[in-house]
Amino acid sequence: MRKAIVLMVAVLFMVSSVAIATAARDYINIVGSSTVYPFATVVAEQFGKSTSFKTPKIESTGSGGGLKLFCAGVGVEHPDITNASRAIKKSEYDTCMANGVKEIIEVKIGYDGIVMANSKKAAPLKLTRKDIFLALAKDVPDPNGGEKLVSNPYKTWKDVNPELPEKSIEVLGPPPTSGTRDAFVELAMEGGAKTFPWIKAMSKTDKNKYKATCHTVREDGAYVEAGENDNLIVQKLEANPNAVGIFGFSFLDQNMDKLQGSFVDGVQPEFDAIADGTYPVSRPLFFYVKKAHVDVIPGMKEYLNEFTSDKAWGPDGYLTEKGMIPMPDAERTKFHTNVEKLQTLMME
Repeated sequence: MRKAIVLMVAVLFMVSSVAIATAARDYINIVGSSTVYPFATVVAEQFGKSTSFKTPKIESTGSGGGLKLFCAGVGVEHPDITNASRAIKKSEYDTCMANGVKEIIEVKIGYDGIVMANSKKAAPLKLTRKDIFLALAKDVPDPNGGEKLVSNPYKTWKDVNPELPEKSIEVLGPPPTSGTRDAFVELAMEGGAKTFPWIKAMSKTDKNKYKATCHTVREDGAYVEAGENDNLIVQKLEANPNAVGIFGFSFLDQNMDKLQGSFVDGVQPEFDAIADGTYPVSRPLFFYVKKAHVDVIPGMKEYLNEFTSDKAWGPDGYLTEKGMIPMPDAERTKFHTNVEKLQTLMME
């Protein structure tokens, strides 16, 4: 009899624990990209003010860190949404699937440029993607000629290109977990590497070596991992006019009184240049949603509706005031429809 009572108490405790855990969260939990963070925060604040739901909790973890948390499992102990300044990778998608996160809704929200910026106390740099690759890659083509790679010997911008200033290469950039870092090495560094025909040919003959060559950043002190979208970077760039920082256009837009964007292939990062595609280092922004949480966590559908409304992400929406570049009408309609239908992502 005593054993039966003990067992019954244990079962009741387990049931009540599950019930408490299920009801433990009455707010949306969002993690991910520091680039998307300010946009998501504005939407969350608007959502909290205009509805009866609690303002979502948002944590800036970086795109890679956010997807790792997001893909860890389903349940209130895991995030509902993760922001990303790049598309989800196949390996991350596979991790989600393996951990039971079977239905994922992908929402593209707009575009952002990746800038290299310096203090207005100095002249703006006029770079090409080739210059960027030669300045920041760990291994570069031998300056003496031939189709071979050597450890990066360049110390100043003038070493890279005689038309650039004779100033030390000092770049403050995001860490490997950052979507901005992923997009920067793909769009800027790989774009520059492909100007060498023999490196470009490597993409077909030895894909691993090609990717390592294009995407591996030097580790000799010229590139310093200094966070991302952080006011401390602004202070460092102001204190050292020779230094250059890498971050999203939206962050530059918030600090135009102190910083200026470098020209890349003759185009300076500006709203219109990113919107029309003439600025060469731009990327889409996303967030990912667990469909399994939509009908469980209060306010999920309403938050998604707020974010994908024209008043938020449209050409005259409040997110453009924060520096986000809106998608064309047809693209906005497509992703809004996907959200309404809770259309899930399929990757093969």
